[in-house]
Amino acid sequence: MPGTRKLGRPTAHRNAMLRGMVTLLLENGQVETTLARAKEVRSMAEKMITLGKKNTLASRRAALAYITKEDVVTKVFSELAPLYAERNGGYTQIFKLGPRRGDGAEMAIVKLIDYVKPEANSKKEKKEKKADAE
Repeated sequence: MPGTRKLGRPTAHRNAMLRGMVTLLLENGQVETTLARAKEVRSMAEKMITLGKKNTLASRRAALAYITKEDVVTKVFSELAPLYAERNGGYTQIFKLGPRRGDGAEMAIVKLIDYVKPEANSKKEKKEKKADAE
C-alpha cells in the first residue's frame, strides 16, 4: 500500500492542489471534496495544526512553506493551536455525502472538530442588535 494517494495527477499538480485545499480548510473550517482527496487533506491539515502547537520559529516557517496564505498561518498559531492544545491528534472529521451527480465520485466534507467560525457569531450578534434596536 503506497504512502500517499496519487489522485490521478502529476506530483507538482497534486501538491499544489493539496496545499490549496489545506489552506482553505484551515481558513474556513470545512471544505467539500471527494473522499480520496478528503483523506489526504485531513492528513496534511492535522500536521499543520500539530506544527502550530509547537509554536517555535522553525515550526512557523515550516507551516509558511506549506500553507499559501500568511494570515491563515497566523490563525493556525493563534486560534487553532490553543483550541486543540489538550487534544492529541484527531483535529478533523470526515462526513460522507454520497455520490456526485456528474461522475458518481464519492463526496465528503472535511471539518475541523469544535471549530466555530468567528464571522458567523458576529453576524448573529449584528442581527440580534438590529432586532433589539427595533
